[in-house]
Amino acid sequence: MSFVLSIKEAVQVALQQQYQKSIAIDEILINETKPEFIGDYTLVTFAFSKLLGKKPDDIANELGASLMNSSELFQSYNVIKGFLNLELKPSCFAGFLNGQYANQTFGNSPLNGKKVMVEYSSPNTNKPLHFGHLRNIFLGYALSNLLKVTGHEVIKANLINDRGIHICKSMIAWQLYANGATPESTGIKGDHMVGDYYVKFNDVYKEQIAALQAEGVNEDDAAKQAPIMQQAQELLRKWEAGDSETIRIWTMMNNWVYAGFKVSYERLGVDFDQMYYESNTYLSGKDVVKKGLADGVLFQKEDGSVWIDLTEDGLDQKLLLRGDGTSVYMTQDIGTAILKYSDYKMDSSIYVIGDEQNYHMQVLKLILKKLGEPFADGVYHLSYGMVELPSGKMKSREGTVVDADDMMDEMISIAQKNTEELGKVDGFSSAELQKLYATLGMGALKFYLLRVDPKKKMIFNPEESIDFHGFTGPFVQYTHARISSILRKAEGLNLDSTQDYTLTAVEMKMLRSLEQFPSVLVQAAKEYNPAMVSNTIYQVAKEFNSFLVDHSILKADTEGAKITRLKICQLTQHVISYGLKILGIDAPHQM
Repeated sequence: MSFVLSIKEAVQVALQQQYQKSIAIDEILINETKPEFIGDYTLVTFAFSKLLGKKPDDIANELGASLMNSSELFQSYNVIKGFLNLELKPSCFAGFLNGQYANQTFGNSPLNGKKVMVEYSSPNTNKPLHFGHLRNIFLGYALSNLLKVTGHEVIKANLINDRGIHICKSMIAWQLYANGATPESTGIKGDHMVGDYYVKFNDVYKEQIAALQAEGVNEDDAAKQAPIMQQAQELLRKWEAGDSETIRIWTMMNNWVYAGFKVSYERLGVDFDQMYYESNTYLSGKDVVKKGLADGVLFQKEDGSVWIDLTEDGLDQKLLLRGDGTSVYMTQDIGTAILKYSDYKMDSSIYVIGDEQNYHMQVLKLILKKLGEPFADGVYHLSYGMVELPSGKMKSREGTVVDADDMMDEMISIAQKNTEELGKVDGFSSAELQKLYATLGMGALKFYLLRVDPKKKMIFNPEESIDFHGFTGPFVQYTHARISSILRKAEGLNLDSTQDYTLTAVEMKMLRSLEQFPSVLVQAAKEYNPAMVSNTIYQVAKEFNSFLVDHSILKADTEGAKITRLKICQLTQHVISYGLKILGIDAPHQM
């Protein structure tokens, strides 16, 4: 049981004994005591004032005295303007340390019987994964890990957008300009090659629009009449009609992209349990829409199109089937959502999608509710802000997007440069150095993108992300390696031996930050916010480096001090490595 929960239970008992009032645990607010005051944890008493008919200061003083008499937890208390600051006994911290220092599952929660699907990545097969995908991918993967360690059964899903006009744009450009080129014949990674033809399409398209405008055609008509766009649309019609040659080229080019994605996902260190393909699901919502029409949930207009009226919910009318019977994206998403639930019967379905789709996801959930789908309440949109580079926004159709592969290469290169400049390469073989550079580069990339609350927009600065002394992955990784070095030098010592030793204030402060780790994971999972994990392990790393300034470990004055501090090292190492693992980051043992 955590210190905070133990204190809450003690306060609950004291309130009952002192005032004969029963207060729920969740209504008792405990914070870590501010550094300028004496204490470990602070009870906020203002919420009790109305219930008890007393001033907060009086309640705090009375509860403080009661807790000292009724609980073995507390060494002292003081009251500051209605805040009750509580100082725990050193024996509480010692008991925690001795009970957990060797616990390799510290941070885990028991299984809770809840099943969750997390859908992330969701790329298009007309281009490679790009930098804009990375926050999505890292968020989805880290959240999946976070939910697992807090007791959920997790299914990691990926919906591949492998059909539609954007796919046909790459296809027609390849047919017109590739002369049969393949990834094998060109030596170009498959997803990159297909993406090049997507850019080529746009270049030709703009040229054709300009030529038509020069002939006097207005811009809107020119955009429709451009030959390459008409060819792409014809290709889409052939695909939907099942034309064998069109399907052959589509399959071939998609397979090039999938092979490229596989390499990129492996480099990124992420995986999936279930792949869904839009080409298999885009028609699946039609029958649902037809049933909704028959049930009177939806309505039909004179042109035969089917709509849902959401005006009473403060939204608008939403098209679900066109007059010619073809589906729209919302129709497809309804069908896919039902398919996912049919496959797994999960309690929650989390969509990791950028905040530009907030309205779409709001409408999807509302439609599912009105259609009576049993899983509708479990649909959750993890909406995240876009990531920009210092140079600004990126556009894939114009070829200004930074590919994920190129970003990974750049990060590893910066890691190599910075590591060599700091002289941290002694004793490593060439292969070990390459592994270290990849570990640091990828750690910097992931940590920087995950350290910010998902809801906030952010700018990614590659150089800043890899600073060994900043709020970065490499700083946390370096601390882990530093602890590993200390523990290697202490190999052979029996940490299980019992020693008389009284913890110092600095040691108790370190232990307080470690003790909160499981509670942070539970709260982070509850809020779907891996940034809380990033921030916590950074603070732990920072606290540990301060701890080392004040305390010698291997040259401690007494054997008791040495054993105790090595236990702190071991528990700190576990918390950092465990937190990094949740974020999908490797924890090096040597740097």
